[in-house]
Amino acid sequence: MKQVKLMIGLLFMLTVLPSSAETKSAATTVSADQHRLAENKARDQYRHPIQTLEFFGVKPNMTVVEISPGGGWYTEILAPYLRDEGKLYAAHFSADSKVAYFQKSLKSFIDKTTAQPEIYGKMILTELDPPAKVEVAPAGSADSVLTFRNVHNWMKSGTVDAVFKAMYVALKQGGMLGVVEHRGIAGTDQDPKAISGYVNEDYVIKLAEKAGFILLGKSEVNANPKDTKNHPEGVWTLPPSLRLEEKNKAKYLAIGESDRMTLKFVKP
Repeated sequence: MKQVKLMIGLLFMLTVLPSSAETKSAATTVSADQHRLAENKARDQYRHPIQTLEFFGVKPNMTVVEISPGGGWYTEILAPYLRDEGKLYAAHFSADSKVAYFQKSLKSFIDKTTAQPEIYGKMILTELDPPAKVEVAPAGSADSVLTFRNVHNWMKSGTVDAVFKAMYVALKQGGMLGVVEHRGIAGTDQDPKAISGYVNEDYVIKLAEKAGFILLGKSEVNANPKDTKNHPEGVWTLPPSLRLEEKNKAKYLAIGESDRMTLKFVKP
């Protein structure tokens, strides 16, 4: 049965993913757009947006859901990339949230995107506040769901299974889930709350498979072998957070941002 599902997944991959040349050409153009904040462009060396979107197979005519976009780092790229032919849903915090940080983050995102309607005017803002609000897009409507460095947050809040299920429901059959996450040390016990921010790769795969996904592939495009993953303030010790401020700052700047897994799944 597992082999049959794998073959189905591979067939979906061949039919829905574009050629790398097609994806890379469009993504390269978008990544250079002048609307992107300078501090966000500076992080391209760690986040590799062109190669990441190429690996995930995102086409400009797709319906894409970005889960928990935060300050809109990837939204700056996805919104203009999908504006003309595709559709972008941004599943942000709920406007009804009682958490002050969530309210502040959502307001900042809305202020940013409404100030540039020529870039973000066609983007559709939805809410993700599990378990009450989990319709990130109409069921079965999305070609691709993407999430960047969010799994540890859902583990901490105890909502990770609900979010993976919501992503599964939003996707079409044959739709793709792309996950980037801080990668923990293989073979170590996983803290179910992921307090350090690091999550073991096999743990993320099991979470996705539990929701019904099939793993299609892995990429090392966002790997960082300099990251020892044993920092006093977890992933937030490293840039861009630099939670220790000036203490050992040069050391952490030399390491760079965290080591990250980049995983691609399909909804069979």
